[in-house]
Amino acid sequence: MPGTTDIAPRAGYPAQLLAVSRRALAQLVRSPSHSRRAEAARKLARHSLWLSAAGAALVIVLMVAFDQTEIQLMPARGTPSLWPIRILTDFGKDEYLLLVLGSALVALAFVAAGLHGTRRALLLGLGTRLQFVFLSIAVPAFAADILKYLIGRGRPFVGGKANAFNFVPFEGTGAYASLPSAHAVAAFALAFAVSALWPRLRVFMFTYAIVILLTRLVLLAHHPSDVVAGALVGMVGAMAVRYWFAARRLGFAIRSDGTIVAVPGPFKRVARGASAP
Repeated sequence: MPGTTDIAPRAGYPAQLLAVSRRALAQLVRSPSHSRRAEAARKLARHSLWLSAAGAALVIVLMVAFDQTEIQLMPARGTPSLWPIRILTDFGKDEYLLLVLGSALVALAFVAAGLHGTRRALLLGLGTRLQFVFLSIAVPAFAADILKYLIGRGRPFVGGKANAFNFVPFEGTGAYASLPSAHAVAAFALAFAVSALWPRLRVFMFTYAIVILLTRLVLLAHHPSDVVAGALVGMVGAMAVRYWFAARRLGFAIRSDGTIVAVPGPFKRVARGASAP
């Protein structure tokens, strides 16, 4: 959300709310203006290429050598004692994460519309960061849904056998939506996004993402290669969203070598030189 506060203070609350909402959307689609965005784009392309190549190779190795063995070691689907795992896994469900973040953004807009000056600027600065986290999950989640439909991989034991190569492309049902894992996409996208903004939370966030990944395996919702593919899609998608924000000077700065770094948050004193030209 925008950090500017030049919305006329004498306008009524509905007009203020509309103006805040318009600016929140307009900043996301405005033309990129950062002078170092080309360097950042090249660095993003290199990192995405290497990460995708390594991830794809690992997915193939797991599919050929490990998937079938791993699912045969897991407890039967529906085992009553797994109820805590079934609760825990929902913390990585993209619909729930997006609902919470979307609700927070709506609530923030309603509150910001009634504020002025520094208080509004601080709140809208936080809103920009929430927009980043929301889109970091939404964009790769959308891509994952397309991949699921195109690939059509059967979930473990669909068809009655432990078959790691049960593919029915364009089938479009949940039974054939195993690759990539949507929970892994959302969990790793969230972990990357939060870590990009607040690096001190990196260990905690990626531990959370790995736990979500493991719950999908224990519940026989996915093969190991599915969750690795999901983690890959989530990370690359969140990296692309981070570049989009940095190129528009939203929450991130770009160093001379193309490295993207978070600008100190709205509730901290902005460090000297943190915002690159």
